[in-house]
Amino acid sequence: MSITNVTALRKNLYGTVEDVAQYNETVTVTSKSGNVVILSESEYNSMIETLYLMSAPGVYDELMKAKKADPSEYEDYDPTKEW
Repeated sequence: MSITNVTALRKNLYGTVEDVAQYNETVTVTSKSGNVVILSESEYNSMIETLYLMSAPGVYDELMKAKKADPSEYEDYDPTKEW
């Protein structure tokens, strides 16, 4: 994550936007009124998806259960098998 101020961002807006988009670089922009964060669309979408999944009842518990599971207990995915 890089930090810049509004004046420096204005001078290199194009380069900053390209770095954010191409390299998922997160940029904090400081100003007198407060700070803002610039992040790529893919990073934003990932955060929104995570928030959505974590808001669904029981999803977090199931993820933690799966994280602790022994890999030998895993089953291969079978698209013909009903969940």
